[in-house]
Amino acid sequence: MPQLVPTPDPIHIEALYGDRLVPCYASRPCNLDAVFRESVARRQDAPALEEGGRRLSYREMDLAVNRVATGLLAHGVQSGERVALFMGNRLEYTVLLFGIWRLGAIAVPIGIRQSAQELQYMLNQCGASALITEASLAERLPPRSALPSLRSTVYCLDDGQTCPSAAGTEALSGIDYEALLAAGSDAPLGADFSDQQAACIMYTSGTTGNPKGAVLSHLGFFHTAQHYHRRFGYRPDERMLLVIPGTHISGLLATVVVTLQVGGCLVSLREFHCSEALDALEKHRITAAVMVPAMYNLIVRDPQLAERDLSAWRVGHFGGAAMPEVTIKRLAELLPNLELYNGFGATETTSAVTLTEQGDAALHPDSVGTVVPCVDIRILSPEGKEVPTGEAGELWIRSPGNAIGYWDNPEATRSSFVGGYWRSGDIGSVDEHGFVRVFDRIKDMINRGGFKVYCVELENVIQRFPGVLEVAAVASPCPVLGERVHIFVHAAAPVELAALRAFCREHVADYKLPDYVTTSAQPLPRNLNGKLVKAPLREQARTLAAHAASPHKG
Repeated sequence: MPQLVPTPDPIHIEALYGDRLVPCYASRPCNLDAVFRESVARRQDAPALEEGGRRLSYREMDLAVNRVATGLLAHGVQSGERVALFMGNRLEYTVLLFGIWRLGAIAVPIGIRQSAQELQYMLNQCGASALITEASLAERLPPRSALPSLRSTVYCLDDGQTCPSAAGTEALSGIDYEALLAAGSDAPLGADFSDQQAACIMYTSGTTGNPKGAVLSHLGFFHTAQHYHRRFGYRPDERMLLVIPGTHISGLLATVVVTLQVGGCLVSLREFHCSEALDALEKHRITAAVMVPAMYNLIVRDPQLAERDLSAWRVGHFGGAAMPEVTIKRLAELLPNLELYNGFGATETTSAVTLTEQGDAALHPDSVGTVVPCVDIRILSPEGKEVPTGEAGELWIRSPGNAIGYWDNPEATRSSFVGGYWRSGDIGSVDEHGFVRVFDRIKDMINRGGFKVYCVELENVIQRFPGVLEVAAVASPCPVLGERVHIFVHAAAPVELAALRAFCREHVADYKLPDYVTTSAQPLPRNLNGKLVKAPLREQARTLAAHAASPHKG
């Protein structure tokens, strides 16, 4: 069946958030609730949500969304207030999300691996009036006295669970999800508000201090979802697998919002386990999925893959890291119907600002694609001057998906959003054909005696070294050169430095060759979203360097 790609809509310049002139689609629904209502009108009895043995049609989901919105209103939550969602991938998550949007409130999705201290900071920083979570997470919640703005707590229950009760004044007692629905009504609730209103506050990783809450608009969600729709040719009969966290921007936008915007069916999987993911892909006849490269790496290594019927799976989107070329080739051999697509974006841009097209992942494996409509990317030097085509610099991004700013953080907003552009902090380039390449974070780049070493470039090379499953390059302090290159690899057998240097010498300049290599039989550290976490590796590299330099080392 041919892909039905919508015809381009007219684009015009609009003044957004008071001081930004940004290209936008001229014709669009007024907010995300209107987007969902359009899908309900078109798809009525088609499946909207599936999780385990539970299913909701678009008509049934619409009724539940209205019950959530009016139930929250009955419990005192008003339009513009913040409602936190501290929960994993489950059917209720999507219903709650769209219920919050129908009310005109602001959703605050929070990943379930956050600590109680981190959760407490986020809830207080945004002034959340309601928290919706899972009964299984109750013991990880902050005490009531630590959350002065919180007025309501709602728990989603699994079979056999009961709603946590207030055993003491510090307990976060509340109602369960079914009680929230019962408190609502079927009377239609209007949601006539501007798409420039905030839809979400999504907290960044906070690697250099407390996380910042990026305020994302309804307009930004609609535009980025449209870009995925157009670039990947999504259809109303899509069956999309949510296996990365729905509380992360890629899960939320590229999977949840996109699916319901095109009128497809969202199939939720609570966690990624390779065999369970393959079961879901096969059983549910999944047509599209967003995964991180580490997940694809595990899939191609599954010994039962050849026995699976995954013929329905045609769109495999990835991001968050480069896909090893060996994995791309192996996927082409094992799953010939699967087309891989890459992209680049951030929480602050409401996901992707570049996407690949059909065939690009294989032909340009080092690229994150070309710029999507309505987006402008400039490559600037540290002095703030645009660099020549093909040269590297910092990516400055103008997009309708750019965050309104950071919640209650004017200083961070002023420093990050400049002249209508968001300063990404990423080093990259754009070639003469428009292909964007992202080399590294500015803070992650290794400065070896004045020469710049981009970790991603070196990691892509080492990924092809025999036996290497995962690789990470970090800086090791050096009193002479400033920094040297330390490589951490996850491999079945120790990797010898001399052999690795000889292999790399065929592909990169001599100043980029590894100085140290550490082999681990265990996978390298990753966060819940599947992204490599380099902070503990940098600390290990510093410790090893200090030990090597010590005159008292053993």
